[in-house]
Amino acid sequence: MAYTVGKVAELAGVTVRTLHHYDEIGLLSPSGRTRSGYRRYDDADLDRLQQILFYRELGFPLEEIAAVLDDPQADPAAHLRRQHELLNVRIKRLQEMVTAIEFAMEAKKVGINLTPEERFEVFGDFNPDDHAQEAEQRWGGTDAYRESTRRTARYTKEDWLRNKQENEDWGRRFTALMDSGAAPDTPEAMDLAEEHRQLISRWFYECSYEIHTGLADMYVADDRFTATYEAIHPGMTQYLHTAIHANAITRA
Repeated sequence: MAYTVGKVAELAGVTVRTLHHYDEIGLLSPSGRTRSGYRRYDDADLDRLQQILFYRELGFPLEEIAAVLDDPQADPAAHLRRQHELLNVRIKRLQEMVTAIEFAMEAKKVGINLTPEERFEVFGDFNPDDHAQEAEQRWGGTDAYRESTRRTARYTKEDWLRNKQENEDWGRRFTALMDSGAAPDTPEAMDLAEEHRQLISRWFYECSYEIHTGLADMYVADDRFTATYEAIHPGMTQYLHTAIHANAITRA
């Protein structure tokens, strides 16, 4: 079969001007011409064009494509294997980009259902947006963070207030336990540590015992988290840290 330049352009989804350029630089010269000098492409030319377009899609410059295709040591099967590998790499990269974009889209939704007045009612002086960028940098690539973002994007003011009430209730009972003199590795303390883990799982993401102990370590290592729990009750951070680790050892 012989094809005109217009037909090849139509089949390949490129412009006639592109095919003329490929011919001028020696990347794809048609195998024949009519008596009037018009270009005529055969099946082998179309195969080469397909290879060119593959490599162009992968971002290869034309000079490098010519060098690859004209390599006397290469064979058609080798070209296909190489393209298969490169396309798989690109697919993986594109999937990662899609995930990142979806995450960014979801992240923008956090708190979008709350007016400034409602946000103050729920969070008080604490502004979640102040920590959003750091949280994204530290945990943005994790499944837990993506799950948390998806969930919180749907929460209304009533949801946030219910979450606040549950946490405050837990804090009161944890404070009472500390004031009773109970050790942090007693069953009562471990039960409240387990409730703390389940609160995270119910509201934000599936908090495994491994994740929970990691959070406990962060509570004592990061002054901001330490201040949050110390504001509830002095000494709570270390007490909770011990209770969480004891609970994980016992239950996991």
